[in-house]
Amino acid sequence: MGPTAVALALSIAALGGLVVLGRGLGAATGLQRIGLPAALVSGLIGLLIGPFGVAHVLPMGLTDRWINLPAVLMTLVFSTMLLGKPLPSAGELWRPASAQLLLGLTLGFGQYLVGALVVLGILIPWLGVHPLMACLIEVGFEGGHGSAAVMGPIYASFGFAGGRDLGLAMATVGLVSSVVLGSVLVILARQFHWIGSAAGGDDAASPAPTSHGPWWQGAKSLATNLGCCGVAVLVALGMQQVLLAVSPGISDGMVQVVQTMPLFPLALVGSLLVQLLLERTGQTGLATAPIQSKTAGLATDVLITAAMAGLNLPLLLHDWLPLTILAGAGLGWNLFGLLVLSKPMLPGPWFERGITEFGQATGVAATGLLLLGLADPEAKSATLAPFSIKQLVLQPVLAGGVVTVLAPLAVMAWGLQTWAVLCLAITLLLAGGGLLLARLPTAASGSH
Repeated sequence: MGPTAVALALSIAALGGLVVLGRGLGAATGLQRIGLPAALVSGLIGLLIGPFGVAHVLPMGLTDRWINLPAVLMTLVFSTMLLGKPLPSAGELWRPASAQLLLGLTLGFGQYLVGALVVLGILIPWLGVHPLMACLIEVGFEGGHGSAAVMGPIYASFGFAGGRDLGLAMATVGLVSSVVLGSVLVILARQFHWIGSAAGGDDAASPAPTSHGPWWQGAKSLATNLGCCGVAVLVALGMQQVLLAVSPGISDGMVQVVQTMPLFPLALVGSLLVQLLLERTGQTGLATAPIQSKTAGLATDVLITAAMAGLNLPLLLHDWLPLTILAGAGLGWNLFGLLVLSKPMLPGPWFERGITEFGQATGVAATGLLLLGLADPEAKSATLAPFSIKQLVLQPVLAGGVVTVLAPLAVMAWGLQTWAVLCLAITLLLAGGGLLLARLPTAASGSH
């Protein structure tokens, strides 16, 4: 085994050790019982003993190997989202999925709006920052580490050389903030009785049967489930290659969008197609919801731990003021979306659906799923299916999609003021559409 393989094995072992330690301490101290996820404990331990922490136990070279993990882990999470769960009919799904899509798009375009207003009104007059700083809230919060890393060269081509590092810092701040603040919000929701999921839905989880068979049966089931995830990722890779092949015939802009778009939205499509194939062939037992859920949960824990442990504190300290102002404005907008817009826009148990959108809008989709698990551990709110289907439309648009790629081009071509006006119009249109859609069930019920 060469030095590179040894270093990679050590980095994976160290990351796994942090996750195990965090889960153990979380269970022992009772933090998980009050709603704080184990990944938060793991990440804080990693930060304290990391290269920028107090103890410096983990060297820089070790944590540097974790930089690209969020994109890989997000792909794994998305490949599990629809596996093992019966696909609902379009008639049952269109209303909640449409509502969540409109709220998700409202939050995303609102982040561009808030970023533009903050940069125009505060950061450029006081600190003389680059106009493209207005894109960092959406890139870091909604897009995450993968989108921030990919958008770095585009920012640099427009003279915003620090855009990649600042985007990665914003992504880490968003991820940590979504886990901490989201967990606190779930705790408060229980106190104020905002959590209203009482009746099960199509994706309500039934207790998993306890297996008393030999150990190899469990290993076989795990391998089969992971194999289904692998097939979903292979389907995503195939679709990516097709898009790369046909995009030059469309436009140069399309080529740039396809090259920049991360793999995980396509992994969700792969998950849908694999589950559809399993249902059509009567092989649904190959993918089981409990194992897929545990796989996604573990990947989410590792993702959050790696991001927190590798947090570049000197970079945050160097640009702490503009980052703090931008992050504060972004968090304020996302909280407004959860506490003010979610209830009138979303059907059914609004908090469970809303906290999932808050988690995604602040710290990528994996955090949204984590917060959903905290708020609705028994899946009684029927949120997972509409949230997953909504991603099929939202991810190609925001969070590393077309708008994420075109936003810096628009800012530099039209000016930040014009971009702010456009985002204001789109945000109001989406929010108004969501509020109008919320009136449809009453009208529909009266017509029967």
